[in-house]
Amino acid sequence: MARVSTFLVVFSVVFAVVLHCSAAQTVHTVGGDICWEIPPNSSLSYANWTSGKTFSVGDILVFNFETNQHDLARVTKASYDACNDDNVIGSVITTGPANVTLATPGDHYYICTFGSHCVAGQKLAITVRASSSSTPGGGPAAAPPPPPDSASSSLVSGFLLVLLLPIGAALIL
Repeated sequence: MARVSTFLVVFSVVFAVVLHCSAAQTVHTVGGDICWEIPPNSSLSYANWTSGKTFSVGDILVFNFETNQHDLARVTKASYDACNDDNVIGSVITTGPANVTLATPGDHYYICTFGSHCVAGQKLAITVRASSSSTPGGGPAAAPPPPPDSASSSLVSGFLLVLLLPIGAALIL
């Protein structure tokens, strides 16, 4: 009976960790279909894209853009409003696509510094809410690739279940 209890505890912990990892982050592809480029019209603005979305610490923003065509700079509100890169937070990311992990709560502002791209609407303002798993930092540093989607996470969970069931059966017998 002790083996059964041990198996159930180990299985529960592994399953909880996998479940937490699959639900801890949301990956947001900035701009959706238009990616990170000058919006073709005002109805496809980044302000409209953010409407109804919630951004939390730990989420990942994916800025899909072509290298040497666009870039990405996190800036202060003053630089965002003026569309200039006088107050860049961190480094300008020049290689696309760029993944930015939201590391701090609060207002975050992003612009493209190429020519008049920002003035033409290639800028993003979001509010990031705190989460229980806050991480230090906050500049637009290149992050690892986005986490697996929920289908992949379910596949991993299923794989672990199939892997652990024979071990549990052996412990029980």
